[in-house]
Amino acid sequence: MTNHAFRTDDAKITVYLDGPAWDGMPAATLGGFSCKTVEAGRDVLQQAISFVRDNGMQQIIGPMDGDTWHSYRFVTQSDDSPPFLMEPKNTQDALEVFKDSGFTEISSYFSARVPIEQTAQVAPPETNEFAIETWDGTNPEGLFEQVFDLSCQAFAQNAFYKPITQEAFLALYMPMVPLLKRELIFFARRPDGTLVGFLFGTPNYAEGPKPASAIAKTYASLARGAGRQLLYSFHRAAQEQGYDTAIHALMHDDNLSALRSGAEGAEIFRRYGLFGLKLDG
Repeated sequence: MTNHAFRTDDAKITVYLDGPAWDGMPAATLGGFSCKTVEAGRDVLQQAISFVRDNGMQQIIGPMDGDTWHSYRFVTQSDDSPPFLMEPKNTQDALEVFKDSGFTEISSYFSARVPIEQTAQVAPPETNEFAIETWDGTNPEGLFEQVFDLSCQAFAQNAFYKPITQEAFLALYMPMVPLLKRELIFFARRPDGTLVGFLFGTPNYAEGPKPASAIAKTYASLARGAGRQLLYSFHRAAQEQGYDTAIHALMHDDNLSALRSGAEGAEIFRRYGLFGLKLDG
């Protein structure tokens, strides 16, 4: 990534000049933003905006650490419950600094929770198109290589998608292997073994060593009905393992996964936004 950091004693921000496209045009992104005071935040943000303009670019997305494979989004609304594992965090000041500088929300997301006992009431229709299986815990690198290939296909049409190399993908996700609980990881495979869907669930270790909630962190599918089957399997497994609550994490408002979450009776407890700024020519 082509990036440049601006830092003072009370604030910091990083500019990535090679961000994803926005409305079909190149965009820079701003990530790693934090500030101890509103004034300090405004100062480094204006430095970052000037840097983008000086480099001949007219669109900025933030917060985003270069692309959507890395950290992005501000918390915009909350019930003030503690953050869950790997959830974006920011102060209200940080959000207001962006808004006051002209950034407007260009994409919205949410997380929802539901009591486990209320989930998986009706099994999805059976199918011969694919079968759901759990991970056996072996060969994590080979596993993530398959997940990488499917992710690139499943997410390629998403807004703000930017390709990533397999090497960079593995560098991001292999350090997470010790946190994985194989009983909460599911795959949808066709009869010939082709991977057509996955769901990564994890205990919410932010609650401590014996968490009461399990997080449906990431799932994607290329086969009709696979997402529903994967989520059903996750809820059943979480119930069997004694979790009280399922968290449906970081879903885009317009995705089919959001409809599935609502159908399960999950209640939204946090909203997030991605923001953008178009500079004057």
